[in-house]
Amino acid sequence: MEEELPEITRADEWVPLVIRTDYTDGPAWREVIAELGRVAEGREWESPVHLVDDRRWDGVTSDAALAAAARDEELSVVFLADGVTMRSPLRPLLALDLGADDDQDLDPVFDQELIDSPPPREVRVVPDAVHMVHGNLQLANVDFPEFADAAAADPEGVVRDVR
Repeated sequence: MEEELPEITRADEWVPLVIRTDYTDGPAWREVIAELGRVAEGREWESPVHLVDDRRWDGVTSDAALAAAARDEELSVVFLADGVTMRSPLRPLLALDLGADDDQDLDPVFDQELIDSPPPREVRVVPDAVHMVHGNLQLANVDFPEFADAAAADPEGVVRDVR
């Protein structure tokens, strides 16, 4: 029987959630944290991140992380620091769209195109773009597929901040 993942309690809905799911490279994780911190230093406002660094999340799949993060009804996106994050020099986090579950009650009569071609549910985001992606999704300024399009247009397949 699979152990239930711990509940995540964020104090502020405007703070991005980053969950570490790969524990193979401690120095790489510290680089991710440092890069997220540098973003905060480069802004005129405070931009904290809610980090989950708990070995109970080690090896958790994106589906399991989505299910656990979906308990937070105010959350629109969750970022995973997975194996790709740890191996790539860009340290791209995996952004998962929590709004994707809104598609569960699609009507085949009216929504067949969405059923046949569902929108992207994940995209890679470099650490300095985490706040931009999270904030825009929280405000509903940008839809998740627009970030997927931005990543598809990027030579390295990631979303970058456009400062």
